[in-house]
Amino acid sequence: MTDLPESTVLASDYFHGYSVVGLLAVIGVLFVAVAFGAGRLLRPVVPTPEKLLTYECGVDPVGEGWAHTQVRYYVYAFLYVIFAVDSIFLFPWATVFAAPGYGATTLVEMFIFLGFLAVGLLYAWKKGVLEWT
Repeated sequence: MTDLPESTVLASDYFHGYSVVGLLAVIGVLFVAVAFGAGRLLRPVVPTPEKLLTYECGVDPVGEGWAHTQVRYYVYAFLYVIFAVDSIFLFPWATVFAAPGYGATTLVEMFIFLGFLAVGLLYAWKKGVLEWT
C-alpha cells in the first residue's frame, strides 16, 4: 500500500483527467499549425494582376461597392434556421417516446412544442413574410 492519504490519490486521478484533455488540445493546435505551415511552404506563389482583383461569384467587380439587398432573403434564411434547429429537437423526443412509461407525457410535450411552431408560422404568414413578391 502507499503511504499517501486518500485525498492526495483522488486529486491525482482528478488532475490526470485534465492532463489528457490538455495533451489532446496541444496535439490539436500542433496539427493545425503544421497543416497551415505545410500549406504555406508548398503552395505556389505567382501573383498576377488578375489574382489580386476582388472576386465575387465569378463576376468581375464593376461599379461601386455598395449594393442593395432585399430583406426578404434574410427573413427566409432566418425562418429556415429556426425550423432546422427545431427539427433537431424531434430526434431526442423520438428516442424518449420509445422508452416505456414516457409515451403519453412526451406526446403531450411534443404537441405543445409543435403548437408553438405553428403559432410562429401562422404569425409569419399573417404578416406576409412568406410571400415572395
